[in-house]
Amino acid sequence: MIDEISLKILKILQEKARIPNVEVARQVGMAPSAVLERIRKLEKQGIIDGYEVRLNPERFNRNLVAFVFVRTEKKLREIDTGNALVEIPEVQEVHYIAGEDCWFVKLRVSGTKELGHILQEKISTIESVSSTKSSIVLSTMKENAGISLNETDLLDYKENNDR
Repeated sequence: MIDEISLKILKILQEKARIPNVEVARQVGMAPSAVLERIRKLEKQGIIDGYEVRLNPERFNRNLVAFVFVRTEKKLREIDTGNALVEIPEVQEVHYIAGEDCWFVKLRVSGTKELGHILQEKISTIESVSSTKSSIVLSTMKENAGISLNETDLLDYKENNDR
C-alpha cells in the first residue's frame, strides 16, 4: 500500500537512487529503520522495479540516438520479432505500437556507420522484418526514465490496487 510518505520516498529515490537511507529518513521525518522497511516493502510489492546507473554516453562514444520504425510482414510472429530486437545490444528500448509500423526501437550508437550496420546486418535480417524507417536525433533536451509522481497518483494507485 502506498501512502503519502511512501510517495515522498519514491520521489526522493527517483531523483537520486544512491541517497543514503539516513538522508531519506531525515527528509520524510521518520527513523532510518522505518524508511528502510518501507523501501523493502516497495521493492517486494514490485513498485520499485530496480536501481540502475546511468552512464554518460559521450564517454563511451555512443553519441548518436536513432529511433527506428520497424514494419513486419508476419503478424503471427510478432513476439518473435520483438524478442529478436531485444537481443540486439545497441537497442535501448523496444515498443510494440499501433499504426502502420509494428515496432518502435531506440538505439544508441557511435555514429551513422554503426547505425547502418545494425539496420542492414541485424534488424533487416530478422525474418519477419519487411522495412525500417529511421529518425536520427540532432539534440536531446530531456531524457530520463523517471515517472512524474504527485498526490493524484496516490489516489490512482489506491483505486487500481484496492480491488
